[in-house]
Amino acid sequence: MVTGGEHTSKRFDLELDAVIDGVVQMGGLVRQQFRLAMESLNSGDIALLRQALDLGYQVNSLEVDIDRKCNLILARRQPEAVDLRTILTVLKITTDLERMGDQAELIARRAEMLFQQGGLNLPRSVDISHCADLALSMADNAIEAFARSDTSVATQVIRQDNKVNEECNFITRNLICHMLEDPRSISTALDFLFVAKSIERIGDHAKNISEYVIFMVKGYDVRHSSIEEIERKVL
Repeated sequence: MVTGGEHTSKRFDLELDAVIDGVVQMGGLVRQQFRLAMESLNSGDIALLRQALDLGYQVNSLEVDIDRKCNLILARRQPEAVDLRTILTVLKITTDLERMGDQAELIARRAEMLFQQGGLNLPRSVDISHCADLALSMADNAIEAFARSDTSVATQVIRQDNKVNEECNFITRNLICHMLEDPRSISTALDFLFVAKSIERIGDHAKNISEYVIFMVKGYDVRHSSIEEIERKVL
């Protein structure tokens, strides 16, 4: 005989699994949006740019749906301990994913402006694609860490953030030098500076997600902690 409490527990597990699956799906859409935006920037393919912009609507819709489901769970189930931390983590992660999507959209918009201006022949020292690949890897690993409740992967993502920041700073310095050497390139070079900043922000959001994962699993709030402090607590 199955008691009412067991029925309630199973329903709660299903509801929790649904929001977790929603976050993973949202993460996949944001990843695709970012990849398409960068591919459109590199190739000049307007169709890819449009696809990246269209995905933004799906990302926003998923965020609203996941938030609604989380609020219902909080109201109906009143979860505690790790279950409560999971719901709170989901609410925070969806916000960061939505903002990552916003940054991908900004990259697509900048790509569109560059097409209209005729593009820019960047110096070889400015490798935006490599920096974007690093940020994309961070986003992938952050979602994987959440899906698997893996604090080890989450910690790796936090460490990766320094590398993305270094790459973006290097790009910024080289673009400034390029503008000084060729003032005619200032307008379009500034567009690429904004792209680099968006990539850096995507890495920041992936780092935030990883910090939330550590809170969800371990109960530690590691925001504003050094990577060495995080590793001592988590690993």
